[in-house]
Amino acid sequence: MSKIESPGLITGVAGFIGYHLALRLLNEGQKVVGIDNVNDYYDVNLKWARLNQLKVFRDFEFCRLDLKDRNEVETVFKDHEFDTVVHLAAQAGVRYSLTNPHAYVDSNLVGFTNILEGCRHHGVKHLVFASSSSVYGANTAMPFSVHHNVDHPVSLYAATKKANELMAHAYAHLYGLPCTGLRFFTVYGPWGRPDMALFLFTRAILEGQPIQVFNYGKMQRDFTYIDDIVEGVKRVMRRSPLPNPEWSGDKPDPGSSYAPYKIYNIGNNQPVELLGFISALEECLGIEAKKDFLPMQPGDVPATYADIHDLTRDFGFRPRTSIKEGISQFVKWYRDYYKT
Repeated sequence: MSKIESPGLITGVAGFIGYHLALRLLNEGQKVVGIDNVNDYYDVNLKWARLNQLKVFRDFEFCRLDLKDRNEVETVFKDHEFDTVVHLAAQAGVRYSLTNPHAYVDSNLVGFTNILEGCRHHGVKHLVFASSSSVYGANTAMPFSVHHNVDHPVSLYAATKKANELMAHAYAHLYGLPCTGLRFFTVYGPWGRPDMALFLFTRAILEGQPIQVFNYGKMQRDFTYIDDIVEGVKRVMRRSPLPNPEWSGDKPDPGSSYAPYKIYNIGNNQPVELLGFISALEECLGIEAKKDFLPMQPGDVPATYADIHDLTRDFGFRPRTSIKEGISQFVKWYRDYYKT
């Protein structure tokens, strides 16, 4: 077992998941160093508002830098002794990757290489990194399992996340760096990303604007509440993966390895149809949405559904937040933050 010592590193700390994880650790008395470039992919005011919530803690140190800057990343690792690194920084968004591919190469590939090198050269005992349910791509066998092959991404974003898993495995193999990848499934909740469905729908409904309902409302997503995600990440980060003694090159298991490397799904394990999700939001808002029904968008998949058996077996993880409760908490935050 390993634990965060003084301090731990979280990249993407101004982001949705990074902020919530840092807040939880700081409230528990941990010391946290956070990295973020505070880019303008979405409202920077929201990112700074998250950071301002963290800066009130004496044990929080913020470094504004871009992960593709190798020298700056190296300096952060030189100036601190990190036991555990949680790498959440990435260029997110499937549709954005269709028109801005270089942003994904810079952040998700170059940036991740710099984090791997920092961990390698400075004695990091455990790297936990964000992957995505998007890696399942063209897979249709449900629920998605970490033991399934995932070689058919349908967006560049998904391809970079798959590449991150491969890169981490190479470092686990070559340098013995313990790496755990977490495939997040549609995270939502207070302080969420403005480019995600719940945020977009809430804003449009309150403004009396129609919402865009893709795949004619028949999309299914394994919506996962942020507090459940943070609880899962916390449990994973405190235990480094061990080599799987049963792993065989004749029948290679994609979810584990002979090296100290493991992949987990982290999701609600209960997919919800988009129209049902919208209905729950309408109930919380007390307003019926105007809906524009549209076909599936390029890069999207019709459904996601997480098999979390391994995470439950190894860490006792079980999501506890219902869709109705989670949406209610988001709406409460949204009304308060935007004074609606």
